Order: sequence, then C-alpha cells, then structure tokens
Amino acid sequence: MTELHNNFSGKTVLVTGGSRGIGFGIAEGFAAAGANVTLLADDPQVKQSAARLSAQSGATVAGIECDITDSAGVQRALSQIDRIDVLINNAGLERITPLLDDDPAVENMFRRIVDINIMGTFLMTRHSVSKMDSGGRIILTGSIWSRTAVPEFSAYCCTKHANLGFMRSIAKELGPRGITVNAVCPGWVRTEASMLSLKNMSLQSGRSEEELLDEITGAQVIGGLLEPQDMASIYLYLASDAARNITGQAWNVDRGEVMA
Repeated sequence: MTELHNNFSGKTVLVTGGSRGIGFGIAEGFAAAGANVTLLADDPQVKQSAARLSAQSGATVAGIECDITDSAGVQRALSQIDRIDVLINNAGLERITPLLDDDPAVENMFRRIVDINIMGTFLMTRHSVSKMDSGGRIILTGSIWSRTAVPEFSAYCCTKHANLGFMRSIAKELGPRGITVNAVCPGWVRTEASMLSLKNMSLQSGRSEEELLDEITGAQVIGGLLEPQDMASIYLYLASDAARNITGQAWNVDRGEVMA
C-alpha cells in the first residue's frame, strides 16, 4: 500500500459497505493511519473482514452486520459506537435494471437499489450526526456515473446522481456545526460489483467482456483498472485537517475517464 502521511490516531472511523471492495480498501487506509475503524455491512462476513484487517494492521477494528435500510437496525448498530469522527457512506448496490425488460424482478431490483443507495445513505447519516462533534467528516461514495450515465443502469445512475444532491444539501445544513460533507466518485475499480456489471453489460450487448473493458479503459487518460486500495488516499485527505475548508464537493478518481 502507498505510504499515507495522515495521522488518525484516536479517531473513530465508520465505513459502511466495509466488508469488501472499495469499502475495505478505504478501511485499510484508515487502519494504517492509526484510526479505530468499524466496518458496517449487510454481510455475515463483516466480522471476519474486521478480524482480518485488525490482524494485518494491528489497529482496533470492529465489524457490525446491519441492513442500512432498516432505521431501527441502524440505530441499534450505532448504539455500539460512542463517537464518530469520520463517517464513510460507502455502502451501495449496483445492478442492471433494463427499462425495456418487463420482468417484475427488474422493478423489485430498482426499488432495492433506491432503498439502499438513497434511503440507506440518509438513515446512516441521520443517525450518525448526533455522535459527531465540530470537526466531523462525512464522505459519500458516489460514482463517475454520478456525473454521466450508461444505458440499462438507470437505478444505479439516478441514485448516484441523488447522492451528490444529498451531499450538497447536507453540507449546507451541517456546515454551521463544523461538519464537512464531500463525495468521491470512483471510476472503474476492480471489485466484485464492477466485474458483475461488466459481465451483465457483456450479456446485454453481445460483446465480450474483454472488448468492453478495453473500450472502458481506453476512454481513460491513464490506462488500466483501479484497485480498491487506490481509493484510500482521497478519503484520508478529505477526512484530514488539511481538508477542513472543503465541503459540498465531489471528487472524481477515475484515471481521467470523466473530466467534470
């Protein structure tokens, strides 16, 4: 992992969707920087992920299983945490939802994506703020698809656009309390979710995954896929004192795919 110069000793960091993928990569960065990290995920493997990160970093890492769309469940989960200095709203669901597919499963999936990506983010933020003091940081994981769109992922695209609107609104609401709110918009990162999306895009288009991936990375100024660990440094920066004057902003980390 790239050496990180931020010191988060004594800070408590909560990462949703932290059991794998980008969330785990973010958590690795904060653990390496000395933070006390809690991983929260709707995943029975979250405690094992926490134990693995604790063992590799020597940091204090806890794991909490929780469905972020359940308000009472979120409150119960957060009752295990006394203070939150940094909330990373990373949990999200990315699935294909073709508009012209009349399978009822598409409608059900659309609702579930909205519930997790919008309502879940709202509930986590709403119930976490009471545990934050001035100097607190909230960082949302958006997407380059928060800036643009692709066909047949309408649920994911619209919810990721919504995440940026939510971020900007609560940045104004929480600014007077000394809490900053920002978003990170990753490009194509090698995760289970993105590789599943690539597979589904291949199935829908009749083109090979290799061809599609070449097209995707070819649109980047810097080639190749990002790895989950590559994402940690921007979250560490936005959570640090160096970023105390930055709020209401969305930061692309996409190797130059979308310049906005």
